[in-house]
Amino acid sequence: MKKCILFSAITLFVVGLQAQNKFKVTPDEARNGSYTISPTLPKDGMVKAGTVLTLKATPATGYIFDSGYYSLPEQWGAMFYEQSTPEFKVKVDKDMNVGACFIPRKAEANLKVVQDIVYAKPGVKPLKYDVYSPKGKQNLPCIVIIHGGGWSSNTESVMRGLARELANSGRYVVFNIDYRWIDKLDGDSTPTQLHQIIEDVYGALLHIAENAAKYGGDSSKLLLTGDSAGGHLSASAANFVERIGDRGFGKTQGVYEFMPTYMPKGKTVAQVRNELVKAIKAAAPSYGVFRPEMLTHRFKDYPYLNEIAPINSIPEASKRTVPQLLFRGSEDGLIKDEEVKAYERALSKAGQRVEYIQVGGANHAFFDWKPDTKTQATFNKYGKYHAREMLLFFDSVLEGLNKTEN
Repeated sequence: MKKCILFSAITLFVVGLQAQNKFKVTPDEARNGSYTISPTLPKDGMVKAGTVLTLKATPATGYIFDSGYYSLPEQWGAMFYEQSTPEFKVKVDKDMNVGACFIPRKAEANLKVVQDIVYAKPGVKPLKYDVYSPKGKQNLPCIVIIHGGGWSSNTESVMRGLARELANSGRYVVFNIDYRWIDKLDGDSTPTQLHQIIEDVYGALLHIAENAAKYGGDSSKLLLTGDSAGGHLSASAANFVERIGDRGFGKTQGVYEFMPTYMPKGKTVAQVRNELVKAIKAAAPSYGVFRPEMLTHRFKDYPYLNEIAPINSIPEASKRTVPQLLFRGSEDGLIKDEEVKAYERALSKAGQRVEYIQVGGANHAFFDWKPDTKTQATFNKYGKYHAREMLLFFDSVLEGLNKTEN
């Protein structure tokens, strides 16, 4: 009897070990296309840890490949880790979903899309951006999009729906940028701090300005936008330009300067600062964080919240104009109405042109684009229409500048 009990216990232990060495892979249903997985998944979806799956996506007639992915459950729901090629590999080391996303061919028919342009590598992760250019156009103003994700998740790909919508106007070249995540989330031994992410944004802007003409862009006309954490970063980049410098951030009392992650060869910090002061024409921060009080909830131990809060460094319009368009969903549970209104009042007090649009019925992140139907439906309902309002705002800013210059 004791031998039977011992045998059963050993059997259960071995089965338990085998179970721990396997993870469940769930294939998502493909829409407007199909994909294959090799090796073929077992019926129960349980795959040995370390197995590398190869997925190959094929769009249906009239559609093109948008992205392949695996997804994991994380803080704000499913987090998608996307690939930009139709054939891609996924290493199984957690329970995960896999799949592929397709979009109508017409979504990019008039665009030239160039992905993964590396602009700097200050740590483990190469920093990159994607470009969406209207075909056959030259000397267009440039819109730069900065993605959200709590400064700790997502990449530039989460804003590709907005990028396509803006670029399909035919009036702008659009650049989607990525940046470092806070702390050690990129695998760096030294934590990345908030002001360093702002330095990444300035590095991206300088690299874009240096190369804009290759994609039909005019480097002297930069317009910034971003959502959530990207709302904070776009407002910061627009407001803090005069603080680009090489004296350090917080190393000397009262000195909080941003050294761009990328510097064009042969140019001084003073030169690039002056160029960006002239080039940044407007910003459209969406459901962003603007005050130190709100940043405190996320960064309790960071000592420089006042120095990286956009509301504390708004330039006087008499010295430099930086018109801003603010968006927030009326049902946004993360960014309260008062957060945006306080920033709106501060901009107005500084003499800056400011417009605040509260989107009825929308929640947080309505400008995002991901492979799931819910995110795409939200973008189609709210993001598309308000992308047009963003375009109208940027159009009017540039028209006003043209009248002044003429």
